[in-house]
Amino acid sequence: MALTGNWQQRIGNQRDWVWRGWQTRYTYMRRRGEEKEKLNTPIIFLHGFGASIEHWRHNLPVISEQHTVYALDLLGFGASRKAATDYLVELWVEQVYDFWQTFIGQPVVLVGNSIGSLVCLQAAVTHPEMVKGQVMLSLPDVSLRQEMIPQWLQPLVNAVEGVVASPLLVKSLFKVVRRPEVIRRWAGVAYVDKKAITDELVEILAAPAQDEGAARAFSALSNSVRKPSFATPVKKMLPCLNIPILLIWGKGDRMIPPSLAPTFAAQNPQIQLIELENVGHCPHDECPDVFNEILLNWLEVNFSAITDSQPELTTTPQQ
Repeated sequence: MALTGNWQQRIGNQRDWVWRGWQTRYTYMRRRGEEKEKLNTPIIFLHGFGASIEHWRHNLPVISEQHTVYALDLLGFGASRKAATDYLVELWVEQVYDFWQTFIGQPVVLVGNSIGSLVCLQAAVTHPEMVKGQVMLSLPDVSLRQEMIPQWLQPLVNAVEGVVASPLLVKSLFKVVRRPEVIRRWAGVAYVDKKAITDELVEILAAPAQDEGAARAFSALSNSVRKPSFATPVKKMLPCLNIPILLIWGKGDRMIPPSLAPTFAAQNPQIQLIELENVGHCPHDECPDVFNEILLNWLEVNFSAITDSQPELTTTPQQ
């Protein structure tokens, strides 16, 4: 499906929402028409690291033909406030939950890319009454980062990362990193199909880096990711869910190893795994037509007949 028009016109009705004193941004598109009411399961889309609601510009208009859709800029990203705070997945989970309580109030399907998928997973475990199904693209597990570094080398790696993530150095680096030509090269790592790296995409990725506090927020995020408290390990959360789960992974992903996909899928029989050939870290943007068809088919199969039953936890995450 070819979409035309400026990307700002393709992401729906943008609104500001003050959450815990911070300005945040969201968007929504109502399902078109009144037919097939049972298919109208609301969906919340959550972007990945460094992205924003605009990253879903090829998806929201298509999915909204059958479902009401919402997308959020997580705190610290997109047009939301680049707050001086401790960024943990738990913080974003509470942002999503409070948003859901304020504007939706009925069970939804969560769709997330990269770190957004990690937020989806932890939200489903923490607030099962909110989530009736979830779709995760390129699911990261930051707990594996420590496992992949030899124990004797971890102090040195942490020290080096601490220097790189220091506010003073980040402020200098940001002047280089936010340049369009540098962003284009970074996108080349995430995308297999280089034709998907358009001027529009570069503009979308570059804009938030110009905001006040962007360098400070990036420094805080970089430091938070290195903390064990950043997120619960994925393998502890996946077995806890008793809801339909779709896991999508590009086999050309160079950001998160595709070899993790079957390992994660084996953690829960509810997981349907779809691996895409010649696709990278962002399937929804690199091959949107394929992704949209997969998502709509999965939604129809799993939620065409809505029941009042709520998702439940089968176990409690280990601490």
